[in-house]
Amino acid sequence: MANDSLKIKWNRYVLILTLMIAHPAGATEVENVVFDKQVVVGQQALEIKGAGVLRYLRFIRAYAGALYTLPGVEPATILSDTPKRLEVEYFHALKGEDFGPATYKGLSKNLDAVEIERLRPRIDYHNSLYVDVQPGDRYALTYLPGVGTELSFNGRPMGVIEGADFAGAIFSLWLGENPYDPQFKNALLGIDG
Repeated sequence: MANDSLKIKWNRYVLILTLMIAHPAGATEVENVVFDKQVVVGQQALEIKGAGVLRYLRFIRAYAGALYTLPGVEPATILSDTPKRLEVEYFHALKGEDFGPATYKGLSKNLDAVEIERLRPRIDYHNSLYVDVQPGDRYALTYLPGVGTELSFNGRPMGVIEGADFAGAIFSLWLGENPYDPQFKNALLGIDG
């Protein structure tokens, strides 16, 4: 019995220590949505590069987001084979089935039809992972070279899609030449204007 009590105390200590390491002090707040200044992904410590709000039709707040990268990653190389994480927290409810059409529409603005067809099986798998969201829910896309792109929902892993090519494509929705919202892209990249 005493041994079980000691194990419980030790497990609590380890959990608290893990949370302190995984979520260091400090945060960035964007319209009442808080993002950690740093996240630890695998063995990588990624720092917040920028944060902002994506607006639909220029005035409707869709979601707040934050981009995490290794220190020193330049905006011009953000879609390359480098670790990155995008977290988005929603202001409105959305159906999971609506993510697929929006993904294809955004990809068609950043990729040619041949590239989209080549990636289609992975894009379709990625789109199948989405579930309905409510205000306050959070999705994260995390890319690690050699591992792939993980989609998680409220901290729960949903699936991993392999390939740096897929990561470059999916992150182009927010960070490509023709993103969903150019102002949001600049905010994520920490670019004024």
